Amino acid sequence: MEKQYEWTEEKQYLVLCLNTVGHKKEALIRKEKDFRDNVLTLKKTFWDDVRVNLDTPEDIDETYFAIKQQAELLYDSQHAQQRVIKDVKIYDRLQQSPYFARIDFLQDGHNELLKIYIGVATLMDEEDENILIYDWRAPISSMYYDYTPGPATYETSTEEIQGEILLKRQFIIKNGQLQSMFNTGLTIGDDLLLDILAQNANEHIRSIVATIQAEQNKIIRHVNTPHLIVEGVAGSGKTAVALQRVAYLLYHYRDQITADQILLITPNQLFNQYVHTVLPDLGEDNMQQLTFSEYATKRLGRQFQLEYPYEQLESLLTEKDDSLYQTKLTIISFKASLQYRELMDKYIKYLANEGLLFKNIVFRGERIITAQEIAEYFYSFNSTIPIPNRLQLVKEWLLQQLSKIEKAERAKEWVEEASELLDIEEYTKTYSELLHEGRFSENSFDDFEQERKKLAIQIVKKQFKPLRQSVKQLKFVHMLGIYRQMFAMNNTIHQHLQNFLPEHWEEICQHTHSHLTKRIISYEDTAPFLYLQDKIEGQRTNTTIRHVLIDEAQDYSPFQLFVLQQLFPRARMTILGDGHQTIHPHTFKNPSLLTPQLYGEKAEKMILTKSYRSTKQIIHLTSKILHGDAKVEAFNRTGPEPTITIVPNEIDLIEQLVEKINSLSLNFETIAVICKTEQECTMVFDKMKDQVDIQLITHNTKQFKKGILLLPTYMAKGIEFDAVLLYNASAANYSRETERNYFYTACTRAMHELHIYSINELTHFLKL
Repeated sequence: MEKQYEWTEEKQYLVLCLNTVGHKKEALIRKEKDFRDNVLTLKKTFWDDVRVNLDTPEDIDETYFAIKQQAELLYDSQHAQQRVIKDVKIYDRLQQSPYFARIDFLQDGHNELLKIYIGVATLMDEEDENILIYDWRAPISSMYYDYTPGPATYETSTEEIQGEILLKRQFIIKNGQLQSMFNTGLTIGDDLLLDILAQNANEHIRSIVATIQAEQNKIIRHVNTPHLIVEGVAGSGKTAVALQRVAYLLYHYRDQITADQILLITPNQLFNQYVHTVLPDLGEDNMQQLTFSEYATKRLGRQFQLEYPYEQLESLLTEKDDSLYQTKLTIISFKASLQYRELMDKYIKYLANEGLLFKNIVFRGERIITAQEIAEYFYSFNSTIPIPNRLQLVKEWLLQQLSKIEKAERAKEWVEEASELLDIEEYTKTYSELLHEGRFSENSFDDFEQERKKLAIQIVKKQFKPLRQSVKQLKFVHMLGIYRQMFAMNNTIHQHLQNFLPEHWEEICQHTHSHLTKRIISYEDTAPFLYLQDKIEGQRTNTTIRHVLIDEAQDYSPFQLFVLQQLFPRARMTILGDGHQTIHPHTFKNPSLLTPQLYGEKAEKMILTKSYRSTKQIIHLTSKILHGDAKVEAFNRTGPEPTITIVPNEIDLIEQLVEKINSLSLNFETIAVICKTEQECTMVFDKMKDQVDIQLITHNTKQFKKGILLLPTYMAKGIEFDAVLLYNASAANYSRETERNYFYTACTRAMHELHIYSINELTHFLKL
């Protein structure tokens, strides 16, 4: 009887909330229509309320302010309309599932029991006096995630509230219907979590705030240190927690920070698309997203050919010659190291006194200011003046020199010839300007000399404009030459750097100099080149970004971290990753970004050891790939044992894959065939495309749809699939120890089923 009464009581409360949501949503829809009508009216009548008068400076100012006022009115109305549309979407979500939990809390020293219902957004009653549903990010809601029934506390902005949780109840509500409810003594009940984890994978990450675990909640609400490091095993929910953390920060600091002041640094564009729906689903605007390569391309892409991370990986993973492989690995590792940064700092000190390279300034095929002249002027200043400051002085000097040369050019023959080729519009424009300046009257346009001088000024000024622009952008600094010079086996420079040079410096020089001569900047050179450019030309900073999140942080080098810290000096950081999923070679022999020592005393590290993505059977297998080196705790969800199939040749392997895909497609929505490289993927795609409807995912892919996917491991990072079929896990294909993490990463993408195939002998990674 008591359970039936509780069920009836909860259904009544659900009806109350749904009715309230419905009424508030209807009111918002009417409000949105009013805003929309107002916007349309403002657009139609925009110029009716503006009197354009450009006769005098006062009239121009009056016209400008009138237009500005109308534009601000229009912007305010459009902004208000968008805010209402956003709120309507939140109510849409609340209509589907208004809340997922309830805790009954009795505060110490109080007699009134608080019934706290928790959902994705706050819901007030019809009179906007009482809270019906608390936002999951509210301080009081934290008790749901952190405590079992019994003593509990939560912190407000001013004090710590103590009391006791007398009841903890969880709900499954779908399409506005109460499907089940259960009281729990756990932080988050296994029944609710199992219901979520048993679902099929999607083309977007799932971020379910109802199932946030206590250890994840600490990460989400952490505000104690400027840097938070999160190291979590595969499937521990790092990415979802990172996005929920952003939502929490936007809620907690809503008067201090906005979504466009938060930046998520991601591994690739496919990952960007995979996570882009989470914040809007939680009622927040999306933050900015960027890959390190995109940033480098914005800075350097127009001037140089940049190698991208996938190209570096493909080059290494397809290299058959072990000697060349080790050479590449040595070069990449050194250039990512802090030792290389020390070497560059020493080189920059050398450049303060000599060796800085400049470009000739050329006009109409002639050198009008030589590189030698620029260098002499630069080094005429005291060497204690920082290089960027001296370059600013050189820039001002060059602009003055250009003005003098520009003036002298006006009398040259080429200017006269150019003036004769001008069209009627240019002549008319010159006449109007001279007339406006009062040089002659309208009836006396016979002063040929004035006209010629005016035209000469315009012609030469136009020709010199690109030169001036280049000087202002410091294009006269030969950045490529300065970086390349370090690898040119220059005895003077090497004597200055000799105590900092690594063992294989000659090999590094030959490889790097060859690429730079072709204007190719290898991926391992990108961060050092940006670092050098900032030290020479002046630090580029973005002070508007207040928080940076780096996902898959194990694949960024210390050098890249330093560049990002310099770029965003005011930003706090959340760094998330898993050392066992390191695949980029520049991090193999260098400190991981997950190392607190890189951040001094300003960092706190939290560790997630429980994996929720895969079944116990899959986690049991994948943990052994790491030789028991990782402590991975499996959530109690079971499934079929992973399978290992040995085939004699490629034809049989393709046949087995197609058969398994057809079988799995009956139950699953996302099935991934994961290959070692993109090169291998392309080959497999050509053999399978006529037998199954399969999507080829490459480095250029920006999004994918549910279905059968074919992709290299590095494109699968951070993503999960219902079933994974690993292509050719043979001893020949996965032989190097440096590929163990790569192989582990591929296997841990599977949620429900994992099937591994090998042509002949199996890789030693699976010889358990």
